[in-house]
Amino acid sequence: MSELYVVVAYDIPDDRRRLRLSKILEGYGERLQYSVFECRITKVQYVRMKERIRKVIREEEDAVAFYFLCEKDVERIERLGGKGPLPQGAIVVGRD
Repeated sequence: MSELYVVVAYDIPDDRRRLRLSKILEGYGERLQYSVFECRITKVQYVRMKERIRKVIREEEDAVAFYFLCEKDVERIERLGGKGPLPQGAIVVGRD
């Protein structure tokens, strides 16, 4: 089964919704920064994640962006400090 590498970034002004969103994303990926997660997930998991996010956010106030990277792009990620990208085949506890 092929995996997607998705970077999710969000701007949620409401503390309660922001916490709910971060809890959802913790089940699909790894926090890179306060409002940025990296997820290695299947297409089915992506669809489920997006459905759950839609139920939490208010589209007129909140913003969530999904950035898809191919494996070649993931290999080219450079970082100064922090964690490295999730390796292919990484398993994150809590995914459905």
